[in-house]
Amino acid sequence: MRFTAFLLSAALSFAAAAQDWPKQKPIHLVVGFAPASTTDLVARLVAPKLADALGQAVLVDNRPGAAGNVAAQQVKRAAPDGYTIFVTSVAYAVNPTLYASDGYDPVQDFVPVILGPSTPNIITVNPSVPAANLKELIELARKEQLSYASSGIGTTTHLSMERIKQQARIDITHVPYQPAQAVGAAVAGHTQISCTSMPPAVSQVKGGRVRAIAVTSAQRSPALPEVPTVNEQGLSGFDDLTWTAFFVPAGMPQDLVNRLNSEINRALLAPDVAERLAQLGLEWKTNTSGEFAAFLRSEIEKWSRAVKESGAKAD
Repeated sequence: MRFTAFLLSAALSFAAAAQDWPKQKPIHLVVGFAPASTTDLVARLVAPKLADALGQAVLVDNRPGAAGNVAAQQVKRAAPDGYTIFVTSVAYAVNPTLYASDGYDPVQDFVPVILGPSTPNIITVNPSVPAANLKELIELARKEQLSYASSGIGTTTHLSMERIKQQARIDITHVPYQPAQAVGAAVAGHTQISCTSMPPAVSQVKGGRVRAIAVTSAQRSPALPEVPTVNEQGLSGFDDLTWTAFFVPAGMPQDLVNRLNSEINRALLAPDVAERLAQLGLEWKTNTSGEFAAFLRSEIEKWSRAVKESGAKAD
């Protein structure tokens, strides 16, 4: 009886808190990556819009480490009251397979709120590389020893290139970099090839410092519409995206989840936010918590398979 009474009391307490939200204290967006990362950029675009809409301060709290695992472990222990929101990337779906111990269960420990902006990965080469498209790059790799820079071991930029290597039956040496430095490796000629998300690469492509070979999404990117997809160039099954997303700790009342989903949808629809996302090559469309949950399940399955096939390990 005492345990039942405790559960009832806890449920009533959360219900009361949900009615008061967000009046009690500032909201924290806990970002799993460093300032200036794509995930951080999305959080900082959303934060002031949320603050205006909710009438409460919204603070961005960067907790980088282990590809988002440090922040995930912190947020999963937070109260599910709407005041702590986890902002992360596609690493959320990759890490459970990549790490021997990532410290969280992606299905049980969090509630998916909304899928944020995403970007294809883009393959670029130094202008001196004699390849104008993916077919020519594959043929070159069969004749010469090439290397490619990615945004790090186990990132989708790494795994996308490994998938291309497997389908094309070629060997290209992987050289992991920090995300902000990866495209610069091809610019400087330290590697012939880079595979990165779009934001750091778009200006380099437009400036002629690297040549774009392919994007890994199913459709071409509006940011560089002249660049064909991997699928268009003879390989198949590619729709690899680097995405951002918002989660809350498990147990959060559904009405708060729905309210947050609605407000973040509205924030991302703001004209100034949409313009900035387009400039960076980030794409987004409105979605519900349920739609994101279904997408997340498919992503966990896809990236688990990719990690296992590549043999990638983070520790």
